[in-house]
Amino acid sequence: MWEIYLALSALLLILTVLPKIPSSHWIFRFPDFGKIQITYFTIFTFVLGFIIDKTAFSWYIQGLLLAMIIYHGIILIKYTPLYKVKKHPQTKNSSKKYHFISANVYQFNKDFDRFINLIQRNKPEIFLTMESNGDWEKALQVLEKDYPYQHKVTLENTYGMHFYSKMKIEKSQTHYFVADDIPSIEAHLKTEDGFEFVFFGVHPPPPSPTEEETSKERDGDLLSVAKCVQDIRKPIIVVGDFNNVAWSKSSILFRKTSHLIDPRVGRAFVSTFHAKSRLLRFPIDLMFHSEDIFIEDLKTLENFGSDHLPVYCEFFIDHHNDDQEELVEQADSEEIAEADEIIKEGKEEDGERDAIVTEG
Repeated sequence: MWEIYLALSALLLILTVLPKIPSSHWIFRFPDFGKIQITYFTIFTFVLGFIIDKTAFSWYIQGLLLAMIIYHGIILIKYTPLYKVKKHPQTKNSSKKYHFISANVYQFNKDFDRFINLIQRNKPEIFLTMESNGDWEKALQVLEKDYPYQHKVTLENTYGMHFYSKMKIEKSQTHYFVADDIPSIEAHLKTEDGFEFVFFGVHPPPPSPTEEETSKERDGDLLSVAKCVQDIRKPIIVVGDFNNVAWSKSSILFRKTSHLIDPRVGRAFVSTFHAKSRLLRFPIDLMFHSEDIFIEDLKTLENFGSDHLPVYCEFFIDHHNDDQEELVEQADSEEIAEADEIIKEGKEEDGERDAIVTEG
């Protein structure tokens, strides 16, 4: 029992310390994804420490475990209802309530009908699919009568994206901020009650042993989006499979650089991946919005055969309500310089990858 306690304590300490090391390698970035699970296991190990025979050394370990629980708890409590945030009711100046669904459909998932039924049941005004290829585009044609406005980026590399809307798309474009095979969608929309807003769909690559060795492309792509939205003078929603968690350093830098708000604060983790595992499920499908977008509901929907759960959001727009101004954080000069450097490194990383592929 003592050996198990000691091994768990050492592993949890390593997993807690690794993300503090300033390296973009996936080994140092991945523990951030599992912060919820690390916290649970740290609590379990702390309780276990009261069961085993006590030694003077074990009390030092117990103190370390308690410090780790407090450290993780301070970060995670913001993403629970225990962290109180002000509610924002609709006013006479608000738009009506609108809804969107964001879903990484998993390119090799062939349960097209389950996703189509999900859309037809929930009836969102707009929805975004990621990892949608030619097969998915063909299957989703049955929805085009209800969603006459579309922006399609059909790719077979698991980074295809499709955007469907009942609202008029006044203009839209595909961005390739860091890599020429990793798109982001920018769509300018106008509602029936005369409100305008901009929707960004993003899906950068994850740092992992099977995809990108480092987080440079992911972080460069996301911070490029953050820089882009700075110049837009309309309400903004950025949503998608970020392959990142809200409390990571790069997500916080994204939020500060973009001047957007994280609606998970005071609500819930909204964990989405992996859809088939409750224990190992991470909140990597994120959303951020400007201060004139007000979130009424943010949750996951049922699994439709993908490895991600879809995200459902209900929101309204209010230009005259400044209640959320205090939630907007802005990057200082040092953080702005850091963001610029990360974007540069992301582009260089893609160039190096292309060179390796060409030589191969």
